[in-house]
Amino acid sequence: MRALLGLLLPLWIIIASTVGFYFHVEVSTFKPALIPIMATIMFSMGMTISMEDVLRTLKQPQALAIGVLLQFLVMPAVAWAVSIALGLSPELLTGMVLVGAAPGGTASNVLAYLAGGRVALSVSMTTVSTLLSILFTPLLAGYYLDSVVEVDRLGILLSIAQMILLPVLGGMLCKAWLPKLVSRVVPILPSIASFGIASAICIIVALNVANLAHLSVMLVVAVVLHNLLGLSLGYILALSSGQDFASARTIAIEVGTQNSGMSAAIAIQHFSSLTAIPSAIFSIFQNIFGAALAGYWSIRPCKNIEHDEDRAEC
Repeated sequence: MRALLGLLLPLWIIIASTVGFYFHVEVSTFKPALIPIMATIMFSMGMTISMEDVLRTLKQPQALAIGVLLQFLVMPAVAWAVSIALGLSPELLTGMVLVGAAPGGTASNVLAYLAGGRVALSVSMTTVSTLLSILFTPLLAGYYLDSVVEVDRLGILLSIAQMILLPVLGGMLCKAWLPKLVSRVVPILPSIASFGIASAICIIVALNVANLAHLSVMLVVAVVLHNLLGLSLGYILALSSGQDFASARTIAIEVGTQNSGMSAAIAIQHFSSLTAIPSAIFSIFQNIFGAALAGYWSIRPCKNIEHDEDRAEC
């Protein structure tokens, strides 16, 4: 079921975008729900994480460190470079950088499983990058955007703490203290996350109906390049650093899959609804390209490593 939801997520997002476009008047009234939606998604993610997952991955700290480092170095730099090269407006450049400075997305864990990667490594990378985003996302946004727009670093930090850090930690505590209760709801958590992501995109599209007609093809090109370069550089640099093929696949998917819901919520809360559009478009393409890449890798198993234990964790 989890794998099916991961593969069908692009379809849910397209349907949600269509609903947001045609019923924008009604849907836009749910703008205040964006932060609670993200908090719910991250709380659900927290309930799937245990300290055992993280501690097991610490047996290979190099892969975890390289993956997280690439997450925060490659994606914001590529977002900025592509946006400048294609001449995007300051608002869209801001949105692109916010996507790039976001932590790994929850869909990456499903995609890593489908690709024959290391699921425990993927879960740990998502967890660590999410926790570190409370510092790195506002710092990176300020570094790349200070010459373009005023960045409220403290405000962004507090927003991330409110909708990301506290819910994730709360979910992890629930898993530790109420394991029997959490085990009953774990099967529906992927559905909750998928519905939450689609709902957030629906609201973002509704808020930007007036802007969508004026968006250039260059934005779509920029988003596609951003995602494809993130996947490619993540894989190439991981292999270059001495990682095995399964770890490189995992790192590539993790680097190329962003928490676009978080970046969209930050964009709307601290900048403008227009700056959230790159997040919405990125969410569609990252799932399409990620699922396609995972499907290709799934028929080309890494014969030189063992990852059955990791796959079983899904």
